[in-house]
Amino acid sequence: MAPLRKISPMATDKSAKQGGSRPDLATIGGLVLAFGGILAGLMMEGGKVKDVAQITAAIIVIGGTIGAVMVTTPLSVLLRAAKKLVLVFFDKTQPLAGTIDDIIGYAAQARKQGIVSLEQQAGAIADPFLRKALNLAVDGIELSQIRNIMELEITILEQDGDAEAKVFESAGGYSPTIGIIGAVLGLIQVMKNLANIDEVGRGIAVAFVATVYGVGCANLFFLPAASKLRARVRDEVRRKELMLDGVLSIVEGLNPKLISTKLDAYVERGNAKVASKAKGRVAGEPAAVEG
Repeated sequence: MAPLRKISPMATDKSAKQGGSRPDLATIGGLVLAFGGILAGLMMEGGKVKDVAQITAAIIVIGGTIGAVMVTTPLSVLLRAAKKLVLVFFDKTQPLAGTIDDIIGYAAQARKQGIVSLEQQAGAIADPFLRKALNLAVDGIELSQIRNIMELEITILEQDGDAEAKVFESAGGYSPTIGIIGAVLGLIQVMKNLANIDEVGRGIAVAFVATVYGVGCANLFFLPAASKLRARVRDEVRRKELMLDGVLSIVEGLNPKLISTKLDAYVERGNAKVASKAKGRVAGEPAAVEG
């Protein structure tokens, strides 16, 4: 079999950066389509954008919803969720192919020179999860202990991600009710002008804008954002499980080709290019490291 490609620490850092941060076209396109469709329908019915552009309704719904979420959510979780909001609009997921490349490189070196030879590379790994797992392996920690320690980290990641997603789910539950409160407040003002029928009609229309804001915020942003954050956590969990399986396979001394075949199961179905690259990687096909 042709010699396997060895991946240097520099290549590891580069592959970690290749994921980068790119706009999530699904989120951006979905919001544009949703709001555009609603406004287009409004104008086709003879309405105008200014009919639903009510700053007071927005203040009531947004302020009331945030206040309710603050009451029900610990501050530390609330702050974490606010920071994770960027993940709704940007995808920072790193490609699995680069991670598999790195692990196969480590497996090849460990098979030739022993797992202790990975000590220097392990310290230079950018990803903290993979760095910790590989350092435990280099230190000679038992296989079961490595699995327990790293699976605990994965469990905590899932729990934290679920708590952050629930912040937006809570907002999606509160905002329609806050919208109704805004509508009632508007109707109270309408009742003061019953003598003027023109003002009554206009006031009722304005009052119900708060309900539109509440229902719209819940179903067009808060609830979808919670689902998107859960999807991000699932992707990250899959990547960490791949890393853990790879490191445990290195500790077991499995053949790098077998490790590659095993890790390819984590790649999404239908991604033929990634799978083909993985096969070429262990078959000795040309695959030069950039840089």
